[in-house]
Amino acid sequence: MTTADRDLTVNKATLDDLDSLTALEIECFKTDRLSRRSFKHHIQSANSNLLVIRDDSKQCIAYGLVLYNQGTRLSRLYSLAVSRRYQGQGLGLILLTQLEESAAANERHYMRLEVAKNNHKAIALYQANGYRVFGEYEDYYDDHDDALRMQKRIRAPRGPQVQRLTPWYRQSTEFTCGPAALQMAMASLSPDYTCSLENELNIWREATTIFMTSGHGGCHPFGLALAAHQRGFIADIWLSTAQPLFIDGVRSDHKKQIIETVHHHFHQQCLEQNINIHEKSIRFEDIAKVLDNNYAVLILVSTYRLDGKKAPHWVVVTGMDNDCLFVHDPDQDEEQQTPLDCQYIPIAHEDFERMCAFGSQRIRAALTLKAIP
Repeated sequence: MTTADRDLTVNKATLDDLDSLTALEIECFKTDRLSRRSFKHHIQSANSNLLVIRDDSKQCIAYGLVLYNQGTRLSRLYSLAVSRRYQGQGLGLILLTQLEESAAANERHYMRLEVAKNNHKAIALYQANGYRVFGEYEDYYDDHDDALRMQKRIRAPRGPQVQRLTPWYRQSTEFTCGPAALQMAMASLSPDYTCSLENELNIWREATTIFMTSGHGGCHPFGLALAAHQRGFIADIWLSTAQPLFIDGVRSDHKKQIIETVHHHFHQQCLEQNINIHEKSIRFEDIAKVLDNNYAVLILVSTYRLDGKKAPHWVVVTGMDNDCLFVHDPDQDEEQQTPLDCQYIPIAHEDFERMCAFGSQRIRAALTLKAIP
């Protein structure tokens, strides 16, 4: 019986589907299988969309699973499977189309996926439906096959688009997001600049606040601007407060005094080097203007919407349109992410507006850089 002979419907998976989903997984995949426990999790998770097509006996003959990335406008097609008995009848395309429509209705702007490099049938399906290769990941699957990374914009962009080609660099420690972000920005402006561990650590030593709420200090926008200036770039600072940063989460009066001393010393150095300090928050229109004028932009965000924590974190803006800002995040979670997951991440303006106000002081800090002509 073909799809033309039947009235196929796509439905949300339920716990009653667990047995047939598990059987379908075993039929379709030899490695990298989803477990019964994983299917149960995705059926119940608000960050997953698991759709199925059932036969007349209510058994699942095809499924598609999409994950919604927290804090971003990305969706990820995690798995798509069709029973061998029903392949070649368009069920994969039916599921793919419905998953895209559901993700777009969930305000996701992009669908990303991984597909085995030797799975030519699946690659052809995705390419025929607007997906384009944007990266490759070696030794990705349990059987050591390589994977292609593919992406499709599932919501049309609004307004003018600005994109800045930016190399990605992963921070090497939990406290060097600032130096990693600064290196990405400088490398996007100058082909002669090379990101490296040595440069990352040197910049941190130059720009650190000494202390944070716990552990090593992060990097002050004044310190990062001075480090960029020292390396031959024009740096402007955008800061919503004239008060010393990062002291509200530090209990020790001694540590607060040290942070305040570093702040004032950095400020004096910036004045001596004629580094421009905008005593206001950077806004979307400012970001659009400086990107259009070939500046690179670093912004301090709170990671709460990304990982549930409230740490200050530097990211690099790589583009924007009327809906989203796109960023490179130097912090890769090895258990859940590949480097490509951390690049050109779309974040809706309203989400970014909330992310870039940090701490009880609602600090907003940014850095704009330009190469010296």
